[in-house]
Amino acid sequence: MTRPTISIPMDSQIVVTGSLAFDQIMVFPGNFKDHILPEKLHVINISFLVSEMRRQRGGCAGNIAYSLALLKHHPRIVAAAGSDFGDYSAWLLKHGVDLGGIAIHDDVTSASCFITTDQTDNQITGFFPGAMGRAGDISLQEKAGERPGAVIIAPDDPGAMIRHCREAREADMPFIFDPSFQVTAMDGEPLAEAAQGASMLVVNDYEFAVFGKKTGKADEKVFDLVDMAVVTLGAEGSEILLSGGGKLPIPAAKISEFVDPTGAGDSYRSGFVAGLQRGFDLEVCGRMGSVASAYVVEQNGPQSHTYSIQDFAERYAENFGPLPGDLD
Repeated sequence: MTRPTISIPMDSQIVVTGSLAFDQIMVFPGNFKDHILPEKLHVINISFLVSEMRRQRGGCAGNIAYSLALLKHHPRIVAAAGSDFGDYSAWLLKHGVDLGGIAIHDDVTSASCFITTDQTDNQITGFFPGAMGRAGDISLQEKAGERPGAVIIAPDDPGAMIRHCREAREADMPFIFDPSFQVTAMDGEPLAEAAQGASMLVVNDYEFAVFGKKTGKADEKVFDLVDMAVVTLGAEGSEILLSGGGKLPIPAAKISEFVDPTGAGDSYRSGFVAGLQRGFDLEVCGRMGSVASAYVVEQNGPQSHTYSIQDFAERYAENFGPLPGDLD
Protein backbone atom coordinates (compact mmCIF):
# COMPACT_ATOMS: atom_id res chain seq x y z
CA MET A 1 0.00 0.00 0.00
CA THR A 2 1.16 3.54 -0.75
CA ARG A 3 1.13 6.33 1.80
CA PRO A 4 -0.12 9.79 0.78
CA THR A 5 2.28 12.71 0.49
CA ILE A 6 -0.24 15.06 2.13
CA SER A 7 -1.21 14.94 5.80
CA ILE A 8 -4.46 16.55 7.00
CA PRO A 9 -4.87 16.58 10.80
CA MET A 10 -8.19 15.15 11.97
CA ASP A 11 -8.82 18.17 14.18
CA SER A 12 -8.45 20.57 11.24
CA GLN A 13 -11.02 21.72 8.70
CA ILE A 14 -11.10 21.07 4.97
CA VAL A 15 -11.69 24.31 3.05
CA VAL A 16 -13.39 24.17 -0.35
CA THR A 17 -13.25 27.02 -2.85
CA GLY A 18 -15.18 26.94 -6.11
CA SER A 19 -18.54 27.62 -7.67
CA LEU A 20 -21.97 27.68 -6.02
CA ALA A 21 -24.58 27.34 -8.70
CA PHE A 22 -28.04 26.20 -9.68
CA ASP A 23 -28.38 23.66 -12.48
CA GLN A 24 -31.45 23.98 -14.68
CA ILE A 25 -31.76 20.52 -16.27
CA MET A 26 -34.07 20.11 -19.26
CA VAL A 27 -34.84 16.97 -21.26
CA PHE A 28 -35.62 17.12 -24.96
CA PRO A 29 -37.61 14.00 -26.03
CA GLY A 30 -35.91 13.79 -29.40
CA ASN A 31 -32.51 14.17 -31.07
CA PHE A 32 -30.88 17.53 -31.75
CA LYS A 33 -29.39 16.22 -34.99
CA ASP A 34 -32.87 15.76 -36.49
CA HIS A 35 -33.52 19.50 -36.22
CA ILE A 36 -30.21 20.93 -37.37
CA LEU A 37 -29.73 21.50 -41.10
CA PRO A 38 -26.01 21.40 -42.05
CA GLU A 39 -26.55 23.88 -44.88
CA LYS A 40 -28.05 26.39 -42.41
CA LEU A 41 -25.41 26.27 -39.66
CA HIS A 42 -24.59 29.94 -40.27
CA VAL A 43 -28.14 31.02 -39.34
CA ILE A 44 -29.18 28.67 -36.52
CA ASN A 45 -32.43 29.67 -34.81
CA ILE A 46 -33.91 26.64 -33.08
CA SER A 47 -36.40 26.25 -30.25
CA PHE A 48 -36.88 22.92 -28.45
CA LEU A 49 -40.00 21.97 -26.52
CA VAL A 50 -38.72 20.08 -23.48
CA SER A 51 -40.61 17.38 -21.61
CA GLU A 52 -38.95 17.78 -18.23
CA MET A 53 -37.19 20.49 -16.23
CA ARG A 54 -35.49 20.31 -12.83
CA ARG A 55 -33.78 23.03 -10.80
CA GLN A 56 -31.02 21.54 -8.68
CA ARG A 57 -28.43 22.74 -6.20
CA GLY A 58 -24.96 22.45 -7.68
CA GLY A 59 -21.62 24.10 -8.26
CA CYS A 60 -18.36 22.31 -7.55
CA ALA A 61 -17.77 23.80 -4.08
CA GLY A 62 -21.30 22.98 -2.97
CA ASN A 63 -21.16 19.45 -4.34
CA ILE A 64 -17.80 18.62 -2.77
CA ALA A 65 -18.73 20.12 0.59
CA TYR A 66 -22.08 18.31 0.67
CA SER A 67 -20.54 14.86 0.21
CA LEU A 68 -17.75 15.67 2.69
CA ALA A 69 -20.45 16.52 5.22
CA LEU A 70 -22.16 13.16 4.60
CA LEU A 71 -18.83 11.58 5.55
CA LYS A 72 -18.98 13.42 8.90
CA HIS A 73 -16.58 16.21 8.04
CA HIS A 74 -17.39 19.87 8.67
CA PRO A 75 -16.02 21.54 5.52
CA ARG A 76 -15.87 25.29 5.11
CA ILE A 77 -16.84 26.83 1.77
CA VAL A 78 -15.03 29.92 0.48
CA ALA A 79 -17.01 31.19 -2.51
CA ALA A 80 -19.37 33.84 -3.87
CA ALA A 81 -23.16 33.46 -4.02
CA GLY A 82 -26.06 35.68 -5.00
CA SER A 83 -29.43 36.93 -3.80
CA ASP A 84 -31.12 33.57 -4.48
CA PHE A 85 -28.86 31.57 -2.15
CA GLY A 86 -31.18 31.48 0.87
CA ASP A 87 -32.72 28.01 0.50
CA TYR A 88 -29.41 26.56 -0.71
CA SER A 89 -27.57 27.92 2.31
CA ALA A 90 -30.19 26.39 4.64
CA TRP A 91 -29.70 23.02 2.92
CA LEU A 92 -25.94 23.10 3.39
CA LEU A 93 -26.20 24.26 7.00
CA LYS A 94 -28.64 21.45 7.73
CA HIS A 95 -26.02 18.95 6.57
CA GLY A 96 -23.16 20.44 8.59
CA VAL A 97 -21.34 22.64 6.09
CA ASP A 98 -19.61 25.77 7.43
CA LEU A 99 -20.73 28.79 5.36
CA GLY A 100 -18.56 31.35 7.14
CA GLY A 101 -16.37 31.90 4.09
CA ILE A 102 -19.17 32.67 1.62
CA ALA A 103 -19.61 36.22 0.30
CA ILE A 104 -23.25 37.00 -0.52
CA HIS A 105 -23.98 39.59 -3.23
CA ASP A 106 -27.58 40.80 -3.07
CA ASP A 107 -27.44 42.67 -6.39
CA VAL A 108 -26.87 39.59 -8.54
CA THR A 109 -28.03 35.98 -8.64
CA SER A 110 -25.84 32.96 -8.08
CA ALA A 111 -24.19 31.22 -11.01
CA SER A 112 -26.62 29.20 -13.11
CA CYS A 113 -26.12 26.42 -15.63
CA PHE A 114 -28.80 25.70 -18.23
CA ILE A 115 -28.47 22.20 -19.69
CA THR A 116 -30.71 20.61 -22.33
CA THR A 117 -30.10 16.92 -22.99
CA ASP A 118 -31.55 14.92 -25.89
CA GLN A 119 -32.36 11.22 -26.02
CA THR A 120 -28.84 10.26 -27.10
CA ASP A 121 -27.24 12.23 -24.23
CA ASN A 122 -26.07 15.10 -26.44
CA GLN A 123 -26.15 18.35 -24.50
CA ILE A 124 -26.52 22.06 -25.21
CA THR A 125 -25.37 24.13 -22.24
CA GLY A 126 -25.33 27.78 -21.30
CA PHE A 127 -23.60 29.09 -18.17
CA PHE A 128 -24.26 32.41 -16.44
CA PRO A 129 -21.48 33.17 -13.91
CA GLY A 130 -23.48 35.65 -11.83
CA ALA A 131 -21.94 36.13 -8.38
CA MET A 132 -19.16 33.67 -9.23
CA GLY A 133 -17.62 36.43 -11.31
CA ARG A 134 -16.75 38.21 -8.05
CA ALA A 135 -15.04 35.24 -6.40
CA GLY A 136 -11.68 36.79 -7.24
CA ASP A 137 -12.38 39.50 -4.67
CA ILE A 138 -12.35 36.92 -1.86
CA SER A 139 -9.16 36.44 0.12
CA LEU A 140 -8.60 32.78 0.98
CA GLN A 141 -6.31 33.69 3.86
CA GLU A 142 -9.00 35.92 5.39
CA LYS A 143 -11.86 33.45 4.88
CA ALA A 144 -10.20 30.07 5.53
CA GLY A 145 -11.16 30.04 9.20
CA GLU A 146 -9.11 29.27 12.29
CA ARG A 147 -7.96 25.72 11.56
CA PRO A 148 -7.60 24.98 7.84
CA GLY A 149 -5.89 21.63 7.28
CA ALA A 150 -6.05 21.59 3.48
CA VAL A 151 -7.76 23.51 0.69
CA ILE A 152 -9.54 22.04 -2.32
CA ILE A 153 -9.42 24.65 -5.09
CA ALA A 154 -12.24 23.59 -7.39
CA PRO A 155 -13.55 25.17 -10.63
CA ASP A 156 -14.44 28.81 -10.15
CA ASP A 157 -13.77 32.14 -11.80
CA PRO A 158 -10.25 31.58 -13.25
CA GLY A 159 -8.86 34.68 -11.57
CA ALA A 160 -10.17 33.46 -8.24
CA MET A 161 -8.57 30.05 -8.72
CA ILE A 162 -5.18 31.61 -9.41
CA ARG A 163 -5.49 33.94 -6.42
CA HIS A 164 -6.54 31.17 -4.05
CA CYS A 165 -3.69 28.89 -5.16
CA ARG A 166 -1.21 31.72 -4.63
CA GLU A 167 -2.57 32.54 -1.18
CA ALA A 168 -2.50 28.87 -0.18
CA ARG A 169 1.19 28.70 -1.14
CA GLU A 170 1.96 31.91 0.73
CA ALA A 171 0.24 30.61 3.88
CA ASP A 172 1.81 27.14 3.59
CA MET A 173 -1.65 25.57 3.40
CA PRO A 174 -1.57 22.22 1.57
CA PHE A 175 -3.86 22.52 -1.44
CA ILE A 176 -5.46 20.23 -3.97
CA PHE A 177 -5.80 21.79 -7.41
CA ASP A 178 -8.99 20.68 -9.16
CA PRO A 179 -9.29 22.77 -12.36
CA SER A 180 -11.67 20.28 -14.02
CA PHE A 181 -13.49 21.84 -17.00
CA GLN A 182 -11.69 25.18 -16.50
CA VAL A 183 -8.59 23.71 -18.17
CA THR A 184 -10.31 24.57 -21.46
CA ALA A 185 -10.92 28.19 -20.42
CA MET A 186 -7.49 28.95 -18.94
CA ASP A 187 -4.24 29.48 -20.84
CA GLY A 188 -1.20 27.35 -20.14
CA GLU A 189 0.81 29.89 -18.16
CA PRO A 190 -1.91 30.68 -15.57
CA LEU A 191 -2.74 26.97 -15.33
CA ALA A 192 0.87 26.14 -14.51
CA GLU A 193 1.09 29.08 -12.10
CA ALA A 194 -2.00 27.91 -10.23
CA ALA A 195 -0.86 24.28 -10.03
CA GLN A 196 2.67 25.06 -8.84
CA GLY A 197 3.24 23.51 -5.43
CA ALA A 198 -0.07 21.64 -5.22
CA SER A 199 -0.09 18.49 -3.12
CA MET A 200 -2.38 16.92 -5.68
CA LEU A 201 -3.84 17.60 -9.13
CA VAL A 202 -7.27 16.07 -9.84
CA VAL A 203 -8.70 15.94 -13.37
CA ASN A 204 -10.32 13.47 -15.75
CA ASP A 205 -8.33 11.82 -18.52
CA TYR A 206 -9.32 14.35 -21.20
CA GLU A 207 -8.56 17.28 -18.92
CA PHE A 208 -5.20 15.75 -18.02
CA ALA A 209 -4.26 15.69 -21.70
CA VAL A 210 -5.39 19.31 -22.18
CA PHE A 211 -3.53 20.39 -19.05
CA GLY A 212 -0.34 18.73 -20.28
CA LYS A 213 -0.59 20.24 -23.74
CA LYS A 214 -1.31 23.77 -22.51
CA THR A 215 1.29 23.86 -19.75
CA GLY A 216 3.98 21.79 -21.50
CA LYS A 217 3.91 19.50 -18.44
CA ALA A 218 2.47 16.32 -19.92
CA ASP A 219 2.73 12.90 -18.27
CA GLU A 220 5.80 12.68 -15.98
CA LYS A 221 6.56 16.39 -16.40
CA VAL A 222 3.46 17.19 -14.36
CA PHE A 223 5.54 16.41 -11.28
CA ASP A 224 7.56 19.55 -11.94
CA LEU A 225 4.43 21.30 -10.65
CA VAL A 226 2.60 18.92 -8.28
CA ASP A 227 3.41 16.11 -5.88
CA MET A 228 0.77 13.69 -7.14
CA ALA A 229 -1.92 13.45 -9.83
CA VAL A 230 -5.28 11.68 -9.73
CA VAL A 231 -6.95 11.03 -13.07
CA THR A 232 -10.57 9.88 -13.16
CA LEU A 233 -11.66 7.56 -15.97
CA GLY A 234 -15.44 7.45 -15.69
CA ALA A 235 -16.82 3.91 -15.64
CA GLU A 236 -13.24 2.59 -15.78
CA GLY A 237 -12.46 3.99 -12.32
CA SER A 238 -9.40 6.15 -11.79
CA GLU A 239 -5.64 6.05 -11.45
CA ILE A 240 -3.24 7.69 -9.06
CA LEU A 241 0.00 8.84 -10.69
CA LEU A 242 3.11 9.09 -8.54
CA SER A 243 6.41 10.80 -9.25
CA GLY A 244 9.00 8.29 -10.38
CA GLY A 245 6.60 6.50 -12.69
CA GLY A 246 4.36 4.72 -10.21
CA LYS A 247 0.69 4.25 -11.08
CA LEU A 248 -2.08 2.91 -8.83
CA PRO A 249 -5.18 1.72 -10.71
CA ILE A 250 -8.43 2.21 -8.80
CA PRO A 251 -11.52 0.30 -9.96
CA ALA A 252 -14.97 1.84 -10.08
CA ALA A 253 -17.51 0.76 -7.48
CA LYS A 254 -20.54 -1.21 -8.64
CA ILE A 255 -23.77 0.72 -9.17
CA SER A 256 -27.38 -0.45 -9.10
CA GLU A 257 -28.56 1.85 -11.92
CA PHE A 258 -26.90 4.58 -13.97
CA VAL A 259 -29.16 7.65 -13.86
CA ASP A 260 -27.15 10.88 -14.05
CA PRO A 261 -23.36 11.47 -13.95
CA THR A 262 -23.63 15.15 -12.91
CA GLY A 263 -21.49 15.74 -9.83
CA ALA A 264 -19.91 12.29 -9.73
CA GLY A 265 -16.42 13.74 -10.08
CA ASP A 266 -17.05 16.19 -7.25
CA SER A 267 -18.19 13.38 -4.97
CA TYR A 268 -15.14 11.31 -5.93
CA ARG A 269 -12.97 14.15 -4.65
CA SER A 270 -14.95 14.20 -1.40
CA GLY A 271 -14.41 10.50 -0.78
CA PHE A 272 -10.74 10.72 -1.67
CA VAL A 273 -10.04 13.68 0.60
CA ALA A 274 -12.05 12.14 3.45
CA GLY A 275 -9.69 9.16 3.22
CA LEU A 276 -6.67 11.46 3.20
CA GLN A 277 -7.76 13.18 6.40
CA ARG A 278 -8.19 9.80 8.07
CA GLY A 279 -4.62 8.90 7.10
CA PHE A 280 -5.59 5.96 4.88
CA ASP A 281 -3.31 4.62 2.16
CA LEU A 282 -3.78 6.09 -1.31
CA GLU A 283 -5.47 2.98 -2.68
CA VAL A 284 -8.08 3.21 0.06
CA CYS A 285 -8.58 6.93 -0.60
CA GLY A 286 -9.17 6.21 -4.29
CA ARG A 287 -11.64 3.43 -3.50
CA MET A 288 -13.50 5.74 -1.12
CA GLY A 289 -13.73 8.17 -4.03
CA SER A 290 -15.18 5.40 -6.21
CA VAL A 291 -17.83 4.53 -3.62
CA ALA A 292 -18.76 8.18 -3.05
CA SER A 293 -19.21 8.79 -6.77
CA ALA A 294 -21.32 5.63 -7.18
CA TYR A 295 -24.01 7.09 -4.93
CA VAL A 296 -24.26 10.19 -7.15
CA VAL A 297 -24.72 8.52 -10.54
CA GLU A 298 -27.68 6.55 -9.17
CA GLN A 299 -29.68 9.77 -8.60
CA ASN A 300 -30.76 12.82 -10.55
CA GLY A 301 -28.62 15.75 -9.51
CA PRO A 302 -25.32 16.20 -7.68
CA GLN A 303 -26.83 16.56 -4.18
CA SER A 304 -29.80 14.16 -4.27
CA HIS A 305 -27.92 11.24 -2.69
CA THR A 306 -27.64 10.49 0.99
CA TYR A 307 -26.11 7.79 3.17
CA SER A 308 -24.97 7.13 6.70
CA ILE A 309 -21.39 6.36 7.67
CA GLN A 310 -22.43 2.76 8.25
CA ASP A 311 -24.03 2.59 4.77
CA PHE A 312 -20.85 3.91 3.22
CA ALA A 313 -18.60 1.47 5.10
CA GLU A 314 -20.81 -1.47 4.12
CA ARG A 315 -20.82 -0.47 0.47
CA TYR A 316 -17.05 -0.06 0.53
CA ALA A 317 -16.74 -3.56 2.02
CA GLU A 318 -19.02 -5.04 -0.65
CA ASN A 319 -16.75 -3.67 -3.36
CA PHE A 320 -13.27 -3.74 -1.87
CA GLY A 321 -13.29 -5.53 1.47
CA PRO A 322 -13.37 -3.95 4.95
CA LEU A 323 -12.06 -0.46 5.47
CA PRO A 324 -8.76 -0.40 7.38
CA GLY A 325 -10.14 1.97 10.01
CA ASP A 326 -13.27 3.60 11.40
CA LEU A 327 -15.12 6.41 9.65
CA ASP A 328 -16.70 7.73 12.86
